[in-house]
Amino acid sequence: MTNENQPSRTSGSTEHYDAVIIGAGVSGMYALHHLRAMGLSVRVYDGATDVGGTWWYNRYPGARVDGPGSPFYCYSFSDELMQEWDWKETQSEQSAVLDYIEHVADRFDLRRDIQFETWVQDARYDEAAQRWTVETSIGVRASAQFLICAVGALSTANLPDIPGINDFGGE
Repeated sequence: MTNENQPSRTSGSTEHYDAVIIGAGVSGMYALHHLRAMGLSVRVYDGATDVGGTWWYNRYPGARVDGPGSPFYCYSFSDELMQEWDWKETQSEQSAVLDYIEHVADRFDLRRDIQFETWVQDARYDEAAQRWTVETSIGVRASAQFLICAVGALSTANLPDIPGINDFGGE
């Protein structure tokens, strides 16, 4: 789902955005919504065929939220959104959570800035240009000032495999 209206710039074969987000799950969708509200041009890449992240992939029998649903398992950036969604159970099943996430994507027209069935294969930071260059599985190259990696399980931190990361003394 490529967005024809995306405010990007193209130079050669590189698309230019203010921000690139990897992952169209709960956090990636929020980041897209928030950055758009700030007036930034944004592109999201996700390997799945639709939004949902963990809730799109985990469709095994019995998959459900292990804590209370509304108002705890929903976006709180919009009072209207919180009021219009009615959770049927306090520990909702996977399909109900995915329905909610799809509703949010529709409500805020998020899919227009998401490229589905696209894996990020490489991301490199250019110190001189102070920009990221991202290369994808479908041959798209994108450049952005900001790169947000919204991937991984909701309950497990995902530390990158960078030599010396455990010795780093900064924030």
